Amino acid sequence: MEYVIIGIVLLIVLLAILKATKKDASLDLNKLVEYLGGKENIIQTESKLSRFIVTLHDVSKANKEGIQKLGAKGIVEIENQLKIILGPESKQLKKFIDELK
Repeated sequence: MEYVIIGIVLLIVLLAILKATKKDASLDLNKLVEYLGGKENIIQTESKLSRFIVTLHDVSKANKEGIQKLGAKGIVEIENQLKIILGPESKQLKKFIDELK
């Protein structure tokens, strides 16, 4: 009986930890769009595996430091394009931006 109670308590603690971790890991998509210079600054988006590729009107409006603080693992700037390594959230971000336009 004692082992059952200990098992249940451990399971509840594990679920609480997993739920808290999942919430922290999700991106604030509105903030990310803001850091890209707003939806008006975004010309085109593309998602390839863990990379999110965005073409911007004015790349200088992008807050690369802010994007990295939100969880980007890396950012490469080529002309008016940013290639952002986001992980699995890249598809979610593309869908979010496409729905904004």
